[in-house]
Amino acid sequence: MKKPKLSVWQIWNMSFGFLGIQFGFALQNANVSRIFETLGASIDEIPILWIAAPVTGLIMQPIIGYMSDKTWNRFGRRRPYFLVGAILASLALFVMPNSPTLWVAAGMLWIMDASINISMEPFRAFVGDMLPSDQRTVGFSMQSFFIGTGAVVASALPYIMTNWFGISNTAPTGFIPESVKYSFYIGGVAFFLAVLWTVIKTKEYSPEELASFEEEDNLEISSKELSENTIRDSKIFMRNGTIWTVIGIILYVVFNLYIYMDYGLLVFFLGIAAFGIIQIITSFLSRKGNSTSGLVSVITDLYQMPKTMIQLAYVQFFSWFALFAMWIYTTPAVTKHIYGTTDTTSLNYNVGADWVGILMSTYNGVAALAAFLLVWMASKMERKYVHSISLVLGGLGLSSFYIFKTPELLLISEIGIGIAWASILSIPYAILTGSLPQKKLGIYMGIFNFFIVIPQITAAAILGFMVKSIFGGDAIYALLLGGLSMFLAAFIMLKVEDLD
Repeated sequence: MKKPKLSVWQIWNMSFGFLGIQFGFALQNANVSRIFETLGASIDEIPILWIAAPVTGLIMQPIIGYMSDKTWNRFGRRRPYFLVGAILASLALFVMPNSPTLWVAAGMLWIMDASINISMEPFRAFVGDMLPSDQRTVGFSMQSFFIGTGAVVASALPYIMTNWFGISNTAPTGFIPESVKYSFYIGGVAFFLAVLWTVIKTKEYSPEELASFEEEDNLEISSKELSENTIRDSKIFMRNGTIWTVIGIILYVVFNLYIYMDYGLLVFFLGIAAFGIIQIITSFLSRKGNSTSGLVSVITDLYQMPKTMIQLAYVQFFSWFALFAMWIYTTPAVTKHIYGTTDTTSLNYNVGADWVGILMSTYNGVAALAAFLLVWMASKMERKYVHSISLVLGGLGLSSFYIFKTPELLLISEIGIGIAWASILSIPYAILTGSLPQKKLGIYMGIFNFFIVIPQITAAAILGFMVKSIFGGDAIYALLLGGLSMFLAAFIMLKVEDLD
């Protein structure tokens, strides 16, 4: 039995919650560095403070994916997670701009990102649950449209508060401007209401209905690919786990004693060792017959990833490294490179920070429109070429921040970034979904998030050191490095096999 096609309005309703989710992400991306600097963070401390977000995603998304795969109650399979995450994230958005100290703000970022992840991860699997293969590109592109639309408004909110409603965008040292506070309050309300719309307006297929669709979901190909990646033995977990643990410890000792150590590198090296320890624990659990536990399932499925997913993992790594460099460093890069100041209490700094909100809004606005352009392009050529072209445009956009010297010209940069962003949010997921078994969509979408999170942790670990020690404190070079990373992702994308 084949999944029925959904109407445009049904796809609209099931994707509408992403409008709210992006309110949370856009406010976070455009304003958290500003909040951290206002509360006293130095330029090289910002990446490690940001690391809460990717670490949270690394932990939460596979767990939520695994749980949502196995959930079914009167509220549905994925929808309970949409709603719980929305409630928690909305509360966090109200608290974040009222943080009295830097470490409270860092803790709130952790909580806010965990809550957003609870809502967001099941939305990715939701497209695979609800849509036949020939509508998945449309489904993920619709999500990109709402992501772009929500971010246009959310990113521009501080600017709107100040320039339309006269709310102050400056504050005494150590205090968050009122324009930022009101923006977060509006974002909290929008997040909850948008997700609630999807929960109310969309009916999920029952487990029995999904089981009847599986024959049409390319399971035969997926199973064949999985069998080609057969690394299941607990001895392999033990061997690889030991290797990862030893490498993490050696890197920590060498850098700590002979080179350089900061919090970012500390987290990075401990993360390598922790991944090794997790594999060792998995080996013991597997040997004792606990093959159905969540941890064993996640690690086993990680080793059994389909070939297409492995190829996309490399593309995701370099794409998201570039994006994270942009989110961390756009504010300090623009305020110093173009507005000529690092003083967070100055008018120039806050005007520049507000302009960053406009830039973020611009690339998201472009992404909202480009989402439908990508659907058209995907009907004319292979999706991997569409994505590769988009990434090249994104690399050009990021690199041009170094060239342009006036704020208005940066709007041109955002066009390329917006097209790349729309593609990153849709094309890889549309390609990936066709290679996955229906019954494991949630857990594999969670595992796929590893290759979004790991580059963010890597960026947070090394960019602070590079900006401080190599780039002389000038954040503009971090954006240039992001552009180069985007170009590399575009080249790797050409090698990806698109099976469905």
